[in-house]
Amino acid sequence: MKRELALLVAIAFASTAQAPVMTPDQKITHALNRLTFGPRTGDAEKVRALGLEKWLDLQLQPENIAENPDLQARLAPLDTLNLSTAEMLRRYPSRAAVKAIQDGRLDLPEDPFTRAAFEIAMNRAKKAEAKGPEPETKPVDLPADFPQSPRERVEYLDNLPADQLAKVLQALPQGQKMRLAPLASAELRRRIEVLTAPMQIVARDLTSGKLLRAVYSDRQLEEVLVDFWYNHFNVFLEKGADRELVTAYERDAIRPHVLGKFKDLLVATAQSPAMLFYLDNWQSAGPTGSGRGGKRNQGLNENYGRELLELHTLGVDGGYTQQDVTEVARCFTGWTIRQPREGGDFFFNPRMHDRGVKHVLGKTINPAGMDEGLQVLNLVARHPSTARFIATKLATRFVADDPPPALVEKMAQTFLGTDGDLRQVMRTMLAAPDFWQPTLFNAKLKSPLEFLVSTLRAAGDEVRNPQQLLNVMNQMGQPLYRKQEPTGYSNRGADWMNSSSLLARMNFATSLKHPEYGAPDFQRK
Repeated sequence: MKRELALLVAIAFASTAQAPVMTPDQKITHALNRLTFGPRTGDAEKVRALGLEKWLDLQLQPENIAENPDLQARLAPLDTLNLSTAEMLRRYPSRAAVKAIQDGRLDLPEDPFTRAAFEIAMNRAKKAEAKGPEPETKPVDLPADFPQSPRERVEYLDNLPADQLAKVLQALPQGQKMRLAPLASAELRRRIEVLTAPMQIVARDLTSGKLLRAVYSDRQLEEVLVDFWYNHFNVFLEKGADRELVTAYERDAIRPHVLGKFKDLLVATAQSPAMLFYLDNWQSAGPTGSGRGGKRNQGLNENYGRELLELHTLGVDGGYTQQDVTEVARCFTGWTIRQPREGGDFFFNPRMHDRGVKHVLGKTINPAGMDEGLQVLNLVARHPSTARFIATKLATRFVADDPPPALVEKMAQTFLGTDGDLRQVMRTMLAAPDFWQPTLFNAKLKSPLEFLVSTLRAAGDEVRNPQQLLNVMNQMGQPLYRKQEPTGYSNRGADWMNSSSLLARMNFATSLKHPEYGAPDFQRK
């Protein structure tokens, strides 16, 4: 009897006892793991000194965080990150520009260095297009006065005009060029890179910039959110003109809005040339319209209408029908691009627009030209299904693979009550006890990007050649900007649990500990 009574008392106390909670240090570690690309040495102490709440508030207001000069210096040579698409295409060769020059529709640039880069790209394009075995070419000899000393070679190359530099680089073996790079100035390294792979510069800058920001930026939450929202509004880099359009897309359509109003983010992506090209809306036209330049139209294309409802806003179970997809597509006819392969911007072409009445999600949309698309975006941006879908995706990324329904509901209500204020949705998530449950501590598998960058940040390694790290990303199964499907990469950690990805992670970790096993190009501080 006494034993049974003691058991009942124990059960009673167990049912009323408080659930275990994270310790203050665990909370700091949890925040650094979930809201950044991983803590660096000393980060926990800085958060502790500032106070966790103040640190969280500061990360939610990245405009108040000064970027560190080291990052700015590393990004400075990657000039395409700050160029308009049109200017980028004038300075660096694209496939379309090379073809236009070959066809006599475009002149070679006058600037000697730019001209040399375009000529190299043209010669390589000719070789790629040639049928049959590649003709034997006479090896290019190094100049007779080319020095033997690496430092003297660097000085020699630094003083060469563009056309001569291109010839010497052609004759210089790749291994020797790589050995000279660490000794060269940032300007010379950039010239070597451009003349070695002129057609790859835009993509290399884009991917290098992403890795460098992830590793070195003090605005860590902003960088994590840029990655999250780019993935949500995914565009495949390797599709035609998007090779040159994605840079401005991430910079101008995604980055400025990651902590703003969801509707502004939605409109910016919908009007981005990169998205219009990727999902083919730039060619979508109504039955009564004519195509670009008065040509016969391509007909209605439903790609953007479908992904807008399924992936960008309502979600697959959001209550829309196939008829809604068609009607939305009709509303966006005429949303197109002015000369996409020349870096043109968004514009509305009324000749391509379907002028009929549409019915979307039970709402009648009368003929209003471009405003019809804006009405659709306004409708879906404020829809309850969108609030739940966005809240679920954010909670899946930052909280758990299967986030607590109560937390998702709180975040969705904040979304609806603040007109889609993403900063306030994040505040709601971070203020909820569900975010700080002890069971969530170290309980989510990182994506390859998170794993690689967090490893570098924790080890204090200096990234000297981001491109070699990108090869590791490819092996892990997450090539940056190259998810072909509009779904983007998964936010669920469990989806990255596969043998090939885990093997690549193990190999990368081994290379950190044993550089002789083939470590990428970085060095320990």
